[in-house]
Amino acid sequence: MQHQKIHSQGPSLSRIIAGVWKWHTVPYETLERLIHTSIETGITSFDHADIYGNYSCEEVFGSVIRNNSSLKNKIQVITKCGIKLVSDKKDHRIKHYDTTKEHIIASAEQSLKNIGVDKLDVLLIHRPDPLMNPEAIAEAFEILRAQGKVLHVGVSNFTSSQFEMLQKYSSAPLVTNQIEISLFKNESLFDGTIDVLMKHSASPMAWSPLGGGKHFETDAMSRLNEVAENYNSTSSQLLLAWLL
Repeated sequence: MQHQKIHSQGPSLSRIIAGVWKWHTVPYETLERLIHTSIETGITSFDHADIYGNYSCEEVFGSVIRNNSSLKNKIQVITKCGIKLVSDKKDHRIKHYDTTKEHIIASAEQSLKNIGVDKLDVLLIHRPDPLMNPEAIAEAFEILRAQGKVLHVGVSNFTSSQFEMLQKYSSAPLVTNQIEISLFKNESLFDGTIDVLMKHSASPMAWSPLGGGKHFETDAMSRLNEVAENYNSTSSQLLLAWLL
């Protein structure tokens, strides 16, 4: 698996990243096998968020890391913060965004504890907060980077103008914008989102790269299978190859 830098001043990540959104639903033994198999195939970068699995994915992933300490130096960890869900694990009365300096710092520190690593390779703001204060976000980024707790920062689901706005205030480069992009969701190629990332020497990070299962729909599957057969591949491989 090829690794490459996602920004001229950013980290080197595996080109395919393992998203752990639903990994809390499998037994420990399966989770351990998933992590080891990913690393063995060169997929060493793992995408988390504090809220995944009702605030449990980071912790269950971390249980494997703590029991296999040698894995810490073999992986790159990406996680996200800024959303507060109503949960039995949190004292939140209403679902809302929180991109205050205090919450970003506290969330990053909790993610470090949950996952059992010494640093986060990339910390992303999960979604744009309509009330966000870019100066406060930038200050949180600066503190976390100065303390060595976060190596690189970025955003997720930001529009091109929101990306530009936050970058103006941040002394640290925003190394990526994690966006939904696939053959079935390609607006970012035309609406300026990718253009702005290229302007800043950054790469997008794709979520739902297979289109959320849309390729299983009858018409799409029939056409994809037809094309995939010409390349001796599966439809999923074809969709990933299109993105890569």
